[in-house]
Amino acid sequence: MFRKNLKKDPELFQNVSEGLRRLYRTKLFPLEDTYRFHDFHSPALEDADFDNKPMVLLVGQYSTGKTTFIRHLMEQDFPGMRIGPEPTTDSFIAVMHGEQDGVIPGNALVVDPKKPFRKLNAFGNAFLNRFMCAQMPNPVLESISIIDTPGILSGEKQRISRGYDFAAVLEWFAERVDRIILLFDAHKLDISDEFSEVIRALKNHEDKMRVVLNKADQISTQQLMRVYGALMWSLGKIINTPEVVRVYIGSFWAQPLLVPDNRKLFEAEEQDLFVDIQSLPRNAALRKLNDLIKRARLAKVHAYIISSLKKEMPSVFGKDSKKKELIANLGEIYHKIEKEQQISPGDFPNLAKMQELLNGQDFSKFAALKPKLLEAVEDMLANDIARLMAMVRQEEATMPSQCVKGGAFEGTMSGPFGHGYGEGASEGIDELEWVVGRDKPSYDEIFYTLSPINGKVSGAAAKKEMLKSKLPNTVLGKIWKLADVDKDGLLDDEEFALANHLIKVKLEGHELPPELPNHLVPPSKRGTVVQD
Repeated sequence: MFRKNLKKDPELFQNVSEGLRRLYRTKLFPLEDTYRFHDFHSPALEDADFDNKPMVLLVGQYSTGKTTFIRHLMEQDFPGMRIGPEPTTDSFIAVMHGEQDGVIPGNALVVDPKKPFRKLNAFGNAFLNRFMCAQMPNPVLESISIIDTPGILSGEKQRISRGYDFAAVLEWFAERVDRIILLFDAHKLDISDEFSEVIRALKNHEDKMRVVLNKADQISTQQLMRVYGALMWSLGKIINTPEVVRVYIGSFWAQPLLVPDNRKLFEAEEQDLFVDIQSLPRNAALRKLNDLIKRARLAKVHAYIISSLKKEMPSVFGKDSKKKELIANLGEIYHKIEKEQQISPGDFPNLAKMQELLNGQDFSKFAALKPKLLEAVEDMLANDIARLMAMVRQEEATMPSQCVKGGAFEGTMSGPFGHGYGEGASEGIDELEWVVGRDKPSYDEIFYTLSPINGKVSGAAAKKEMLKSKLPNTVLGKIWKLADVDKDGLLDDEEFALANHLIKVKLEGHELPPELPNHLVPPSKRGTVVQD
């Protein structure tokens, strides 16, 4: 009967957010609650966690330009903003959309059920006095929220003086945000002990992590290459994964470039980062689904660990000595569960951290294994999640194109300052003359050596010439399709010149257009373009 009811649940879901909320409350939360998951790993999820807008977390050492980066994105100051070369941002500031400018202090923020911050009250007053929400009407904030964090300092004294567990707070945010941006200053690349600790605390969220090498316009190209290499080496040592983290190089503020040599690189990198941030609203439901799966897998493993410890405890005498023995041998318990339950080693929580947390627990109050609770989570992972995945795709298809708009994102959308305007296939877009005409005399010389018949060369003759570019057949095939404007399988002198122009575009490192733009259509063919 239990199984039958589980199967019917997904049919009642109105949307992905509601489906995730219901699955969590009915299937995952009971398992978490029974085995004290919230005391060990992460507080229980609230309704606001499923409904909130995508969030971007900015992390970096002081004076790397975190607050200026937010100012650059929004093109507007936000309440509580302070910028300077010294450590200015000493608080966590959640920059969110609101009808009017205003600041909500931390203690008020954690009792608001509409905000996803209620569980932060566990970090106490020392943290809440350093936490606020800056609300303002801004088009960028209609799609995303941004979390500004205190600058990370070096030295043991700074870590102690915070009065709260900085790395633990960042880990709490990391679990709930959609993107984590680590900012580095091209001038001072030393990664402090506290920053290394923070990056390690974010280790389970590498998929959300992006790195920005900021203020790169203040050094020469040669220095930039060295700094970039040093950054990759340092990150490789700390993050300790075979995959390379994506690093965006640029100068993220609205000031003239000091060393403009790498302008095109900075523009391309900024555009890539903006595209990444703009995709967050579209992928928000998928991210929440992915995070719930990660959480469910950890909760399952946690249940096996806690129930195994309970099983090993004596009923009357020797509880303390047995507890110490079990904590010391936790690695063996991990290995045993891994073998018996066929669980991947990567799903287990950090051993040292788990041992530390277990020291303060009363093992006799742990729950024994309850198969029905685990079955419910197994069913959720095997069946309900697959149905929700299909719903995600349906929602994406039916909703209008969702992306972040306003602020700095508008400046790169269109017009002569849009990314790639007037370059590659867009060259000559606003000129009266046909841009291909500039080099047509040299292309004509080659054209007439191919012995045209009735003013046209055959595909075979054109192919022999086009192959000299050494471009792959897939690319040359696309160029042929674009250049053969009248679709007669032959090229006249204008079409041949166009084919060579497109080859030049590709050889210069630009992408080919999916369709031939109007400004590249040969003058004699305008108004007579044949569609496939």
